[in-house]
Amino acid sequence: MRLRFAISALSAAACVLAAAPAPAHAVVPSPGGEAPGWELPGWELPRWELKETGVTARLRGLAPVSRDVVWASGSEGTVLRTVDGGRSWENVSPPGTGALQFRDVEAFDAHRAVVLSIGAGADSRIYRTEDGGRTWTETFRNDEPQAFYDCVAFFDRRRGLAMSDPVDGRFRILATEDGGRSWQVLPADGMPPALPGEAGFAASGQCLVTAGGRDVWLAAGGAERARVFHSRDRGRTWTVADTPIPAGDPARGVFALAFRDPRHGLAVGGDYRPGEPSPSAGAVTRDGGRTWRTASTPPPAYRSGVTWLPHLPFAAVAVGPTGSDITYTGGRTWRTFDTGSYDTVSCTRDLSCWAAGEQGRVARLRIGHR
Repeated sequence: MRLRFAISALSAAACVLAAAPAPAHAVVPSPGGEAPGWELPGWELPRWELKETGVTARLRGLAPVSRDVVWASGSEGTVLRTVDGGRSWENVSPPGTGALQFRDVEAFDAHRAVVLSIGAGADSRIYRTEDGGRTWTETFRNDEPQAFYDCVAFFDRRRGLAMSDPVDGRFRILATEDGGRSWQVLPADGMPPALPGEAGFAASGQCLVTAGGRDVWLAAGGAERARVFHSRDRGRTWTVADTPIPAGDPARGVFALAFRDPRHGLAVGGDYRPGEPSPSAGAVTRDGGRTWRTASTPPPAYRSGVTWLPHLPFAAVAVGPTGSDITYTGGRTWRTFDTGSYDTVSCTRDLSCWAAGEQGRVARLRIGHR
């Protein structure tokens, strides 16, 4: 969405989740059910540990691979990489891209990554590296004037999708089956029509997300209703559902999604304009996105990024320019634990969580027993 140029890009923050067994007095949810309230007495609230990146770009793209390896991308053509858990960061930006905004990055390991730049027409591009960012290859450049690419996501190391704002009344989907080395536009006949003014938000790299090998979801806003699109066949055909996230204005909608499996998902968003209220800024689904319900205690303001925490059932973190929130109830109730500005957040399976924000902000999450 073109208004996303007004949303400054974020700086990625590394965060390691301190793995500790649940204390004996913790109330743990029953397997397969949503806990009425997952209280963790004796556990401290999470906290962000800032890391020095050496840049002032706003980094909205974030791709943690492991506890040690993290990629981040953002404004001024910036791409960063750490291989030592955030103690040091290497600027591996593609040459000659200083005018581009890399709002999303997907990484496979310490050497291979794909970055997406946003913008109208030829500003929407995809680059790939196979040597840790020492060299880059441009593998896609948009030649459709109406297209504006927002996010990219992968199912595995080979199969991935990128999404554009509607072209001729439908969201456009780009697909790769070779790890981002080549891309093709998928037929639009399986995509439901977009609403007037509907588009995606390139705010955190989380407007397009996957779970499993075939399911993918697309977040939208800017129209009379905030909606989530869902495909079960890697982007060939789609269904769409309304959400209770604030809508009815170009600045409102669903900004980020997270799915812990093909059924359980979270949506966050609201109104990104400073000072504007964002009631019902969080929603949850337990049926793969067919229906969404408002969080009983939602985040208190607009949130642009969300992620499930690894190995903690029903735990997730949401971030935005005015703070970070945590839920232990699968997204039904949220509690603010930090008031710093972050735009995106992501975790890995080896207990590593990172967030990113403006002015090169990078932080690593710490959580555990008091």
